[in-house]
Amino acid sequence: MKRIITFTTDFGLKDSYSGAMKGVVLSINPGAVTVDVSHMVSPGNITEGALVLLSSCSFFPGGTVHVGVVDPGVGGKRRPILVETDRYLFVGPDNGLLMPAARRDGIKRVVHLTEKRYFLKEISATFHGRDVFAPVAAHLTLGADPGSFGEIIEDPVELNIPSPDCTPGLITGEVLYVDAFGNLITNIRREEIRENMGAGRVEVVIKGRVIVGLYETYSMVERGSLVGVVGSLGMLEVAANADSAAELLGAGVGDEVGVRARR
Repeated sequence: MKRIITFTTDFGLKDSYSGAMKGVVLSINPGAVTVDVSHMVSPGNITEGALVLLSSCSFFPGGTVHVGVVDPGVGGKRRPILVETDRYLFVGPDNGLLMPAARRDGIKRVVHLTEKRYFLKEISATFHGRDVFAPVAAHLTLGADPGSFGEIIEDPVELNIPSPDCTPGLITGEVLYVDAFGNLITNIRREEIRENMGAGRVEVVIKGRVIVGLYETYSMVERGSLVGVVGSLGMLEVAANADSAAELLGAGVGDEVGVRARR
């Protein structure tokens, strides 16, 4: 049975970890199709991993199994879980990583993975991606009932992504994620800008710099210039045309970003 399994992890590309997970999957279901979304999530950064998963999962066909492994609590008290949604199945740690994407798709049930017959025989305390999550995903692609993997739980850990402070004419948010291009992706959504800014022009304020206006693309300003855009995630980005806004501003995750009606 050809079913797709995606992988979003913080394993990087140097080591064998991502390859080992694929080997487990293909040993159980040689017909599975494996897709790397990203293995370059910053180590242990659950919010970043959740955003990568959120931004990619809906582009896959229904029935895809999405495996997320950003798991600083591996081997501890955190639970391994399976989330069944309207179109997908999500497998990974119960630390909030899966929940933004799963909630957007509509959660049907969350299962605590306890049925060891679906795991590898020997389980490392430090590599549940290989020994728990990969074999569970493989068995799901073979048609195993999600309810057979354990007990349904009602209290999955939610990810606390901060919401911006919105008032008419002023939104105060923060940087959530810095991508590989140095774009600063914020928690300010397109809808919040529309609802609070009115029809006039706006300006973006970050690290003492004022960026006038929002543009549709990075290239609408001169090379090396800062620009505010609403990116592919539907969130405000502070970027630079052909340069790194993060480096130009000395900015990073957690820094405050404001959007205000132009004075």
